[in-house]
Amino acid sequence: MKVLKFGAVWCPGCLVMKPRWAEIEQEYSWLETEYHDFDEDKESVTKYEITDTLPTFVFFDKSGNEFLRLNGEVEKDKLIQIINENKDK
Repeated sequence: MKVLKFGAVWCPGCLVMKPRWAEIEQEYSWLETEYHDFDEDKESVTKYEITDTLPTFVFFDKSGNEFLRLNGEVEKDKLIQIINENKDK
């Protein structure tokens, strides 16, 4: 599973999510994540059609197919549930 995380330095929700993701990434070392800055990585922002509703998290299965997109602050428990339910897809 892979998760693309889109955020920006001016985004309050992004600052909230950063330590949540850090904890998850430490607990689930097999999880592949990438952070993309909304203002600096315009190529990825355009490719994945990211709006300025941040943060945005794009989830991909093992085949590289997008299966979920979340915006805003997401509780750690909900993220863990999503990861556990989809880790074998």
